[in-house]
Amino acid sequence: MGYATGYTTAGDHGMGAATADFLDRLRVVLSLAGDAGTLSGGHGDASGGSAARAGFEPGGAPQDFERILALVELAQRGDAEAFGMIYERYVDVVYRYVYVRVGGKQLAEDITSETFLRALRRMDSFSWQGRDIAAWFITIARNLITDNAKSARFRMEVTTADMLDADPRVEAAPDNEVLARLRNQRLLEAVKGLKPEQAECVVLRFLQGLTLAETAKVLGKSEGAVKQLQLRAVRALHRELADVDL
Repeated sequence: MGYATGYTTAGDHGMGAATADFLDRLRVVLSLAGDAGTLSGGHGDASGGSAARAGFEPGGAPQDFERILALVELAQRGDAEAFGMIYERYVDVVYRYVYVRVGGKQLAEDITSETFLRALRRMDSFSWQGRDIAAWFITIARNLITDNAKSARFRMEVTTADMLDADPRVEAAPDNEVLARLRNQRLLEAVKGLKPEQAECVVLRFLQGLTLAETAKVLGKSEGAVKQLQLRAVRALHRELADVDL
């Protein structure tokens, strides 16, 4: 579904690969349990120059920051093609966040489209302030979900089966693949069992790949608060999965 200017979404929006990466990142973090709060992850190293002027810490800007910066400047001057390229770059990121929240593909497509429509109308209000534009898009999507839901609490509405079915590495064949799927299912169920803020923090950090600063912007918290939230989430997962060989 497009966002009313002709651009379309396709496939599973990279959900399979993202789920695989999500599970791998969680396993690494759980193996380091006590050090989870220090992980910043999420973006490549693109420090200095215009990235520094945009407010990013060294290494905090996305790898293609210069290209995105140029496209944003063009889009803010009314260049529809530039906005279309930004859309293509970030639509999968937004869709995956929405899909995990709402659980239905059609609703996820609709909210994703509305997110970019609102962003298009508000492009002149965007300023970098030390965060990738992905965090801005996700904040818009998050507000739309809250407007459409009975509760603002974060809930992982997507089923673990849907997420695992999207993982191209898991095939219902040999015994080891079946066991891997069961372990993955247990891990995802444990994430869904976290307190709402903890689950959202884990999704933003390890499924979306947002930095601590970006996650803090989306959640409306300080970076220190997000570090503590992440640490509590990882410790809760570690306790829940103590008997599981991940």
